[in-house]
Amino acid sequence: MTVKISNKIVGYRVTKADPASEAPVAETVAKPVQMNEYIERPDFLLGTTYKIKPPVAEHAMYITINDILLNEDTDHESRQPYEVFINSKSMEHFQWVIALTRVISAVFRKGGDVTFLVEELRSVYDPNGGYFKKGGVFMPSLVAEIGAVIEKHLKAIGLIESEEMSEVTKRILAEKRAEFEANQTARNDESASDYPPNAAMCGKCSTKAVIVMDGCATCLSCGDSKCG
Repeated sequence: MTVKISNKIVGYRVTKADPASEAPVAETVAKPVQMNEYIERPDFLLGTTYKIKPPVAEHAMYITINDILLNEDTDHESRQPYEVFINSKSMEHFQWVIALTRVISAVFRKGGDVTFLVEELRSVYDPNGGYFKKGGVFMPSLVAEIGAVIEKHLKAIGLIESEEMSEVTKRILAEKRAEFEANQTARNDESASDYPPNAAMCGKCSTKAVIVMDGCATCLSCGDSKCG
């Protein structure tokens, strides 16, 4: 509303507003820092190194994944992967390993959901055929095993939920395994697998751990069963 002043102004004074009429000022809450490519690398990172010895490489490979701690000492504290390095005495895979680590590290620093990397890497198949690593787990390629290491790390820092079997399931599988092995007349001690040598491949966890008992195929590794 506009008020027209017709009289001559001879003086003025400033009045204070009524405190009750003042609108409350909203408290500013600091937003949690999200992972993004503009975050500068700190001087200290948390690192974890994993060793793999694939039969397709002459020497062992050491995969180091460094994590950055965001929003430290707050309710929004989180540990995010920041970079990855792969070292080995073997130089035959040097070029593509360096390229792969740089691309993965760039994806880590980009932020967001990086768990898709696991599925992409584990879906890479070697045209010369895959291999079984220790424990009887099939790896379709060396890249797939690197993806398995990244998956293990993301589970360790809580970005991927681990599918843990219940104690009842573990007990049932242990009983089935003991009963199956007791019925075998021979066992190949040279087998690198932790499961019966004549076990079949599991379509769910890619482990040679599927046995057939009472007409039911059951995986002794992940518990997958055709009988429900």
